[in-house]
Amino acid sequence: MSVTSPRRSARDRLLDAADELFYAEGVHVVGIDRVIERAGVAKASLYSTFGSKDELVRAYLQRRHEARRIRITTGLERFGNPRDRLLGVFDLLAETAARPGYRGCAFYNASAESDPAGVVQEEADTTRAWTRALFVDLARDAGARDPEALAAQLVILYDGSNAGARLDRGPQAATLARAMAAVLLDNEFPESS
Repeated sequence: MSVTSPRRSARDRLLDAADELFYAEGVHVVGIDRVIERAGVAKASLYSTFGSKDELVRAYLQRRHEARRIRITTGLERFGNPRDRLLGVFDLLAETAARPGYRGCAFYNASAESDPAGVVQEEADTTRAWTRALFVDLARDAGARDPEALAAQLVILYDGSNAGARLDRGPQAATLARAMAAVLLDNEFPESS
């Protein structure tokens, strides 16, 4: 169903248009008039639904976070043990980075062009805290001596692989980060390597 399909609510059409345009071009480059035009709704619909462009950007990032959370938690179900789940996060990133149209992390992209005290940073902080907590939980499940320290190292690898995947336009950075994460895990859990 297209973004402008009248069977979709104005809210859904606005979010679909925002997702497409903001992710492809940036949250500050794209004006609300382009989002409204792409969604096929009246300007009043944007303001009655979201109140402002900032709140549309917030909803866009919240939607991205929820889709990412579901993609990762569902994807990790296919890995049989805690160590494989830790490495699986990088496998899932490599799969995502290999998709046509991949332009990197929506949160990193939006954060790079936004006010450090604005809604973008609030939503980026939320998704970053979720990513950190995911790695801590996975490290704890795997029996790490210091789950927070291991998670901090893995988050750095994840951040770098996300940026590299965007810049290299492919999954190579995530694949390399997975290999580096495996070395960290071999050091943390020498008996399981």
